[in-house]
Parts: sequence; C-alpha cells; structure tokens
Amino acid sequence: MTSRILSAPARGGVSRRGILQGAAALGAAGLILPYGAKAARAQTRGGTFRIGLGHGSTTDSLDPGLWDNLYVQVFAASRHNQLIEVGADGQLVPEMATSWESADGVTWVFAIRQGVSFHSGRDVTVDDVVASINHHRGDDATSAIKTLLSAITDVRADGQNVVITLEAANADLPYLMTDYHIPIMPAVDGRIDPASTDGVGPYIVESYEPGVQASLTRNSNYWKENRAWFDRVEILSILDPAARLNALITGEVHLIDQVDPATIGMLEGRNVARILSIPANAHYVFPMDARAAPFNDNNVRLALKYALDRQAMVDTILGGHGAVSNDNPIGPANRYFFAEMEPKGYDPDRARYHLQQAGLESLDVTLKAADAAFSGAVDAASMFSENARAAGINITVDRVPNDGYWDNVWMKEPFVASYWGGRAVEDHMFTTAYASGADWNDSFWSNERFDELLVAARSEVDESLRREMYHEMQQIVSYEGSVVIPMYNNFVMAVANGVGTPEQIGSNWNLDGFRCVERWWMA
Repeated sequence: MTSRILSAPARGGVSRRGILQGAAALGAAGLILPYGAKAARAQTRGGTFRIGLGHGSTTDSLDPGLWDNLYVQVFAASRHNQLIEVGADGQLVPEMATSWESADGVTWVFAIRQGVSFHSGRDVTVDDVVASINHHRGDDATSAIKTLLSAITDVRADGQNVVITLEAANADLPYLMTDYHIPIMPAVDGRIDPASTDGVGPYIVESYEPGVQASLTRNSNYWKENRAWFDRVEILSILDPAARLNALITGEVHLIDQVDPATIGMLEGRNVARILSIPANAHYVFPMDARAAPFNDNNVRLALKYALDRQAMVDTILGGHGAVSNDNPIGPANRYFFAEMEPKGYDPDRARYHLQQAGLESLDVTLKAADAAFSGAVDAASMFSENARAAGINITVDRVPNDGYWDNVWMKEPFVASYWGGRAVEDHMFTTAYASGADWNDSFWSNERFDELLVAARSEVDESLRREMYHEMQQIVSYEGSVVIPMYNNFVMAVANGVGTPEQIGSNWNLDGFRCVERWWMA
C-alpha cells in the first residue's frame, strides 16, 4: 500500500478507490423516497426543533461507551463531534480530524483541527483526542466497542497529529473512527469524564432527564459555518407509537421516528407532515443465545429460519418500506454484499427436517418482544409465531415493557427482538456484533472460521480475495449464525411541513445519520 492509496485530503473523502466505491453505493441509497418528500428549501436560522423518539430509557448513560439507542445517539450528535463524519452521500468528511493517511495500513496519522473550543471554553488538543479513543480500550474498558478497537496497539500524540498503530493493516480504519461511541471529549490527566456533557458540537446542554427529555441551545461558537440552524433543540422520549403520532399531528413535535406504515395515508391526508423513507443497511433481528439450549443446536436455529415468511413480514410489518433479508447483516448498500447467496424461503417442511436432525418432533420456545426493539416488533413476533406453527414450532410471544428493554431483556433473555442500524463497511458490522466475545454480540455466537476470516479480510489488498472472504463470512452467519434476520428496514420518519430538509438524507444511521439536529432547519 502507498500513502496515495490510503490518504484523505483535507476537504474530501478517503481516496482509496474501493472505499469510495463502497461509500458511493451507500450514499445512493440515501435519496429521499416517496410519499411527497419535498425539495430542499432556503435555510434560515432560528426556531425550536422538537423531536419525539420511540427510544430512550431512564437507565440511559452519559458514558459514550454505553450508548445503545437512537435517543442517546441523537442527543450525542447534538452536542459532540467525532474525528470523521459520514456525509449524506456516504463519503467520509473531515471533522475533528482535517486529514488522515497511512503508508501501510498499519500506522495511521490523523491531523487534528486547530482553534476549536469545547462548550466549556477550552480548545481541543491532541491529548483530548487520544483520551477519547483510549476510553474504549484497555482491560478496564466497559465500552461496547472495546472489541472493535482491539486491533489498535497504540494511540499517541505527535505534535498536532494523533498516530494510531494497528496490529495488522486495515484500510477501513477511518470508517471505524466514525462510530458514534467515539465523540471527542475534554480530558483531564489523560482521561475523559464519561459523565460530562461537554463537547464541541452544535448545541449546548441546558437540561437532561434520562429517558424523558433533553433541552439544548445553539452553540454560538460552533466552528461549522453552515450548520446548526435551530436556536433550540428539544428531544423527547415518546415510547408509545400512538402518543408519538399524536404529538406530531398536534404540533408538539416536528419529527418522529418509527412511523407505523398503516398511518402514512392518514398523515398525508392531514397535510401536516411528510414521510421520509430512506433505504439503508438497517435490519430487524431476532437473536438467539447460542450458549443456551435449544439454540446451541444449529439445526434448531435453521428450523426457526425456515419457519418464517419473510416477504409477508416485509409487506405487513414494514408496509413495503424495506426488503427481505437472508439472515445477513450485510446490506445491499455494502460494497461486498453477497446478493447471489441461496435464499431461505418459507419452508415448514424443511424446518421440520432440521428439527428432526436435532432429535425433536416439535419445539417450544418463548420470544420476548416490545415495540422499543423496533416499530411493530410485537406484531412481527406474533407473525413469526403464526408462521412457525406449520413446522411444529410453538413460539410463545411474551410482550414485555418498553422502558428498560435494553437493560433488562436484550442480551439478558435467550430469544428476543432487536434491531441494528447497519454499518458502512463490513468489518464494522461483523466486528461489532459477530466476532467472538464482542460486547454487542447479542447472540453470544462464536465461529472459529468466521473469526479467522474477519482478521484476514482487514488487511487483504487483493479486491477479489477480499470479496470472497466477506462472501464466505456472510454465508457462515446466514446458515450457521444464531440470529434470525428477516428484513432490511427503511428508516421511516415523519417531519412537519415547517421543517426544511436537504435533498439527500444520510442513510448510514437513522434521522440523517443522527445529524438532523445539525443539518435541518425551520423553513
């Protein structure tokens, strides 16, 4: 590798052609889709932007390593910046790092932006950046991305640069540094205060009640000239779908997520809001604890995978705002998506065959779900249960409370509903949720061959070989993994007509890559 291949200019995305191709594919998926989405209108400064989200818990933490739902993610984007931003077109954009380069893919140099101040008034230093990254590393780290950063052997300051050294080459490191868990925060004696709300982002925190509300005011010293258009931002946790919809209709909020497809026609008829439906790599899942019987038998897992009518679930639960997934966490917008993999149709007879291979004539399991997992999760679980009966599989759906779902149910119970936002590159997704021992490996699955390929693919420079590796990994997860992934979901949101939005909405995460607070405005 050469620095020309792996470098990034001060005002653009990474120049490695393969990465740019992957980014372009992701960005193309982010165009605003049907239902009357209007063209961008003139940007104006002012107003209070109120957001109602179907996420949030009273146990939410300010510690960036523990952020796990859309509420804390949008709250974080309101007050923080990262080293690198993912633009609405999917390309990497300099943020606290003005450029990044590597001659060999092992040692990376990030030039840190000068003259940017935290809300508290102190300028950002390279030591702050080092401490912000190191918060997620080391034996004592409790961060969800500890595994993601485990290949980093050293992070150090070098003048106005931060140097990151890896144990092996990884061309995707700049993408990994866009992870929302890594905001740049002020450090004292080499450590950040994980409970601090101090940041360099577009808004300053006025008040915050976990799982209830957050109020922020515009940062008048924000270093980006054409961002942060609102005077104030208010983020509300509204877990009940009907209450969330009513808040939009009555004008209490300007934006809601997790719009029920059945309500889209009614919203359009009232002419108070428009629908944004953004295809992405996001997906809804039913993870099974691979350590616990009966899910420790892959034949049981395969039986459940064949006992589900995926297309019917996309049509009914998503209202067509999504696509069928073949138990594959890598989405169609990813560079190495394995589109040719043999699909799994709804096949009760094949499901029965796999039960018999597991020594079972029937199967009784409990699936815990709440709409906090995803909009329509309880209905999806019920639909799964109905489909599975034809295969001799009895799924008891246990509807549990929305509040506390991520602390009390997810990764605590053996069979649950959940969701993933998808990732821009394959390594990010696989390392976060499927590597053995990863903190967010919510199925507790482990596969030696998969882990070998995961490490090897990071440093493979031959494009065709790298593609083969990622295809094999997708095949392994689909047919041996411990997660049922029935569908890719669009990000479906409703935004009041009085709010202006860009012509292109980011698809790397929900709500314009979490950055609606920074990129949108009052029309």
